[in-house]
Amino acid sequence: MLEDPIVAEVRRIREQLAARFNYDVHAMFAHMRSQESQYGARLIRQPPRQTASPPPVKDSTLENSSSAS
Repeated sequence: MLEDPIVAEVRRIREQLAARFNYDVHAMFAHMRSQESQYGARLIRQPPRQTASPPPVKDSTLENSSSAS
């Protein structure tokens, strides 16, 4: 299978960043947060997406107690 050059570049940069922060996810995200505050005006902020409410769960204990009487 041919290697996609864009995917290869993303993976290479990801590896460099991880190594820069000694593979510490918390340190990586702390750095990203500091970058956000520094360059916040350049970032696109999207409102949270609305999600559908899950259907109500039917309580089976009520059915079992009424049929047992």
